Amino acid sequence: QVQLVESGGGSVQAGGSLRLACTVSGRTFSTYYMAWFRQAPGKDREFVACISWSGAITYYSDSVKGRFTISRDNAQNTVYLRMNSLKPEDTAVYYCAGGRTALSRTPHEYVDWGQGTQVIVSS
Repeated sequence: QVQLVESGGGSVQAGGSLRLACTVSGRTFSTYYMAWFRQAPGKDREFVACISWSGAITYYSDSVKGRFTISRDNAQNTVYLRMNSLKPEDTAVYYCAGGRTALSRTPHEYVDWGQGTQVIVSS
């Protein structure tokens, strides 16, 4: 059984930075795609970023591109999301997700999910 646990959330002022981490345990195949999604109160879960199993391919939503960086360290079974120049609209619960199908911006393409970590950005 695959388990994903997020960490690194917190409260910061606009313009600040945070680095989220998601540690994966349990059996995964080498072709294990990882992604970050976020969900604000009253809103749908939205795509943030994703990364291929090797880390060679990454994609970002337009709203975070240039500010956020996704990376992974397979030796540590961890995927990261570095968030710079945070804005109040980045406030949400951030979830990491994993799957074996393909890189995707759609939540239902990922079968493994963490419990989420809260990010609050104040103005």
